[in-house]
Amino acid sequence: MGAYEDSHRRSLTDPEGFWLEAAGAISWTRPPTRALDDSAAPIYRWFPDGELNTSYNALDRHIEAGLGDRTALIYDSPVTGTTRSYTYTELRDEVAVFAGALRGLGVGVGDRVIVYLPMIPEAVITMLACARLGAVHSVVFGGFAPKELAARIDDATPKVIVAASCGIEPTRVVEYKPIIDTALELSAHQPEWTVVLQREQALGKLGERDLSWESAISGAIPADPVPVAATDPLYVLYTSGTTGKPKGVVRDNGGHAVALAWTMGAVYDIKPGDVWWTASDVGWVVGHSYIVYAPLLIGATTVLYEGKPVGTPDAGAFWRVISEHRVKALFTAPTALRAIKKVDPEARELSKYRLDGFKTLFLAGERLDPETYRWAHDKLGVPVVDHWWQTETGWPIVANPRGLEPLPVKPGSATVPLPGWDVQVLDGAGSRLPAGEEGSIAIKLPLPPGALPTLWGDDQRYIDNYLSRYDGYYLTGDSGYVDADGYVFVMGRTDDVINVAGHRLSTGSMEAVLAAHPAVAECAVIGVHDALKGQLPRGLVVLKAGTTISPEALQAELVAAVRRDIGPVAAFREVAVVDALPKTRSGKILRKTMRGIADGRDEPVPSTIEDAGVLDALRPILRHDS
Repeated sequence: MGAYEDSHRRSLTDPEGFWLEAAGAISWTRPPTRALDDSAAPIYRWFPDGELNTSYNALDRHIEAGLGDRTALIYDSPVTGTTRSYTYTELRDEVAVFAGALRGLGVGVGDRVIVYLPMIPEAVITMLACARLGAVHSVVFGGFAPKELAARIDDATPKVIVAASCGIEPTRVVEYKPIIDTALELSAHQPEWTVVLQREQALGKLGERDLSWESAISGAIPADPVPVAATDPLYVLYTSGTTGKPKGVVRDNGGHAVALAWTMGAVYDIKPGDVWWTASDVGWVVGHSYIVYAPLLIGATTVLYEGKPVGTPDAGAFWRVISEHRVKALFTAPTALRAIKKVDPEARELSKYRLDGFKTLFLAGERLDPETYRWAHDKLGVPVVDHWWQTETGWPIVANPRGLEPLPVKPGSATVPLPGWDVQVLDGAGSRLPAGEEGSIAIKLPLPPGALPTLWGDDQRYIDNYLSRYDGYYLTGDSGYVDADGYVFVMGRTDDVINVAGHRLSTGSMEAVLAAHPAVAECAVIGVHDALKGQLPRGLVVLKAGTTISPEALQAELVAAVRRDIGPVAAFREVAVVDALPKTRSGKILRKTMRGIADGRDEPVPSTIEDAGVLDALRPILRHDS
């Protein structure tokens, strides 16, 4: 661990020098002379005397360097049969015009704009247009229910909403305009304008405070980049809160630009001109960081995909996009690989495409089980790199730094803490645990640039939610351990640790055992209430296509495997074969919701659920008396 170890050590012992050096990759209107401002600790700020514009860094500076004809954005939309590319000059021009349109509607520095758009170029254009003006965008996942949208409107108090008339999915069209109208009826705050991009698949009915995209840009004067303080907010992205009120994660301009530009080379080994594809959604943090900002900040080409790249019957959609656009590296969730594995376990679709330019597969968003890792590695023949981070952190906490120093892969591990992150595993009293012992994963303050400095309008909530459990630490809410080599194993949320007769056990460890069975496509293990032992684990498994094993035989083999690999202490005795597992639209399995149902609570169907019917089908199984 030469280059990695040196960088990590320096980032913790000399953060001032390390991050000021990294800031040299960004163009500043006023370069920072200091990196960290700790005067209001535990609220920290990065590059406090710096000034820049993020949109300029993502677009204009590449054009000024003579790279205006390089492809910035590839829009691939199988649901509309459209593929379109934008050069850096073309994208800059559209961003400048829409920024001018927003300015004409009264949007200026610090004003908020809610973005309610599907995976279309206008989503990227709107985000960059807000950044160009120094305005603060808040992207809400397209299709979020009216109540969830209204909560975000009331918290962000936007001056303008930018939306589409509809989103398009492989099997249906989702009308957005009625959702927006209902949300505005529910919200106390009323934006001055709603700009609606009309899509021919479902036109929206415009009211007196609605304006079509075409009308908004008609006659708009292109806007130049507006310099803002590095500590000024770039965006607010809402994540679920335990109280029901969403938490507005703030991302600043300066730290965000520096950190993301650094990660593209050091972590992902992506250089200017490389083609990079993040198969996520701009409504999530992954889309913010690695569809829109990071690749454009370094002058790479980013792929924007509208549709679902996995599932029946098109198990080859991933491979087509990689082949057609010469993608060097892909970033997606393990769920996507498990979905492909389920319908095409032998990866026969791969033979139809040439992937000779494809170098690395990056996975994040949920735990990568060793079996899925092995399947992807064997079928693709490229490094499969797990890494771990959160909405709050904005970029990876733990990863295999492919561009800095590729490290050996250990299945089940997200590899090592990246420079800037002082990751420690603590017990309940806040003492550091020795190697191999599982506990709460915490990060010693200050968090590095690019991580949230606070929550929108609520410093105290940020402190209470994240910084109060252990003095001087940010609590990730995940459990895991660090091995003797310094590799971090993230086993799941701390509420996924179950207590069986006084023994704390990770459901992630059990899931790894189940996933290793050759008949299992994907699985989940949840802890259900037991009057005698407190909790008992219950397994839910989805079988691979063509599997002929009986449910009884499978249960016996899985129970024996858990007993073998974890021990009788797990008390693992119950497995149900199900058709599908309930997931959010971003692919995360709804373990917490399933636990609530199993424990007899009347759990509402989350607004982020991909298919409510899957959850309904599981209710009788989940409520079966353990």
